[in-house]
Amino acid sequence: MKKIPSFTVNHDDLLRGIYVSRQDVIGQEIVTTFDIRTKLPNREPVMNTAEIHTIEHLAATFLRNHETAADQTIYFGPMGCRTGFYLILKGDLKSEEIVDLVKETFEFVANYEGDVPGASARDCGNYLDMNLPMAKYEAKAFLENTLNQITEANLVYPA
Repeated sequence: MKKIPSFTVNHDDLLRGIYVSRQDVIGQEIVTTFDIRTKLPNREPVMNTAEIHTIEHLAATFLRNHETAADQTIYFGPMGCRTGFYLILKGDLKSEEIVDLVKETFEFVANYEGDVPGASARDCGNYLDMNLPMAKYEAKAFLENTLNQITEANLVYPA
C-alpha cells in the first residue's frame, strides 16, 4: 500500500511549528490542512488525552467564533500521536499567513478561565477527560518555545 503524504515527513528532524500538511480542491474551493506541531516528535513526551481534549474544545470554540477566521474554519482537532493538532481552513494558504491566528488561539487557551465549552455529559462523549490547568500549561509552552520566536524552520517541513 502506498504511504500517505503525512507519513513521508521526516519526523526525526521535525520541529514544533505550523506546517502546510496538504491542500485539497473541493468543488471550486481550496482547503488547506495545517499541522500545528506542539511537541518534538519522538523526542519529548506527548500530551495526555485530558489536556489535548481540553485544548481541542477551547481552540475549536475560539476559531469558530473568531471575528475574521470563523467563516474559514472547517476543523481543529488532535493528531492521533498526540504531538499536535490539525487545523483545516478554507483557502489557498501558507503557514506564515496564519501565524497570528495560531498565536491568538494558543493565547486564548493559555489565559482561559472558567468552564470549558462543551464539557458536559450532554455535549461531549468523554467530558470527564479534561484538564484545564495542563491545557493552559501546554498552550503557554508552545507560545514560549515556538510561536513567540517562530522562524522559517518552524514553517516549512524538513527535507
